[in-house]
Amino acid sequence: MTTLRRAQDRGHADHGWLDSHHTFSFADYHDRRHMGFRSLRVINEDRVAAGGGFPTHRHRDMEIVSYVLDGALEHKDSMGTGSVIRPGDVQRMSAGTGVAHSEYNASKADPVHFLQIWIVPDRAGHAPGYEQKHFDPASKRGRLRLVASPDGRDGSVTLHQDAAIFAGLFDGDERAEHVLAPGRAAWLHVARGTVTVNGERLSAGDAAAIGDRVVIEGGAGAEVLLFDLG
Repeated sequence: MTTLRRAQDRGHADHGWLDSHHTFSFADYHDRRHMGFRSLRVINEDRVAAGGGFPTHRHRDMEIVSYVLDGALEHKDSMGTGSVIRPGDVQRMSAGTGVAHSEYNASKADPVHFLQIWIVPDRAGHAPGYEQKHFDPASKRGRLRLVASPDGRDGSVTLHQDAAIFAGLFDGDERAEHVLAPGRAAWLHVARGTVTVNGERLSAGDAAAIGDRVVIEGGAGAEVLLFDLG
């Protein structure tokens, strides 16, 4: 079974320096029908203006994944980590018992466009942690490349949850299929372009909840994230 979540139905906030679309309830956007999907709690599509950003703020007991689509995002945190996240990078910050961080557009001239993803951890009280890895376009071309998992397999970043994240790029006749194990479910988010998923045409910002098999085909400049959730 496939249930669609269209881009135009998401929550939206425009703060001038930040334009954000919320797939699930977040901040001032609240919809009891869309509080998350299994352990997936947040997918925010954020565009931050040149020079703008999120000043230092605190999190705890959340796995926070940043996925940059265009531009560069500068990260600093109370663990002493500082980095710039660019397209192809996947950053995971485990907030655990508590961490403070800031995120700013690293450019004074160009906007940054990224996805902020929150996954509820398997338990409270993990030690805070940070990890960042790069996945080049060739590794995602016409296939689903594992970028995050509980055990860090295949060079993915690690998550404190029974969840796997795959990223893929699809054009033309490129096709991928993902079969879910019994009891699992998938959330597929289209980050850019258009693509057909289980016979449904999806565009940038659209998403689908899927309960069995995922078939991705007919892409046109498509970049997708697939969440395989226990």
